[in-house]
Amino acid sequence: MFTGIIESTGKILKTGKHSLTIKAPELTSELKKGSSIAVDGACLTVVEKDKGSFVADVMPITFERTTLGLKKKDDLVNLELAMQGSKRFEGHVVAGHVEGTAELLGIKIVENAYHLIFRMPEELSRYVVHTGSIAINGISLTVMDVNGNEFSVGIIPHTWDNTNLQTLKAGDRVNVETDILAKYAEKLTLSNSKS
Repeated sequence: MFTGIIESTGKILKTGKHSLTIKAPELTSELKKGSSIAVDGACLTVVEKDKGSFVADVMPITFERTTLGLKKKDDLVNLELAMQGSKRFEGHVVAGHVEGTAELLGIKIVENAYHLIFRMPEELSRYVVHTGSIAINGISLTVMDVNGNEFSVGIIPHTWDNTNLQTLKAGDRVNVETDILAKYAEKLTLSNSKS
């Protein structure tokens, strides 16, 4: 489990058919073989590490459903270590199970904030609500506005400067994980209505 509070960015060193090699000197001392790490919001397992980088296995379906299959050498990725039970919970519940991707439609600068507007698949839009939680490239964000399958989020300068959102341009795709609590609530509601 993760919280959507990005700890570092890493740089793609190598993409393989079933793996990614990522340079992340700030985090590798905390990793071991078998560690879970969210890479742009997708929960991956560390299979190798050295002093400054790690290798994670990636299943074909993960490459297909996320932006990880589009990554190339030197691309930045957001990284978050798995949540520790003894730490303060600062974001929202993020499972690391990316459901799909959204397209960036545009960026507006409003005073000290960056407003990003996205279009997402129709089947995910029902889980996105005004002022609700969403994870974009693994970042815990608050939805500012929703209009059909389009939504916007606001980014403060700290988040902009310390994540890979600063590299985005209109037309780029991002990983999306909607609020898992909304999906459980929907399933319970549907189950109860059938009984």
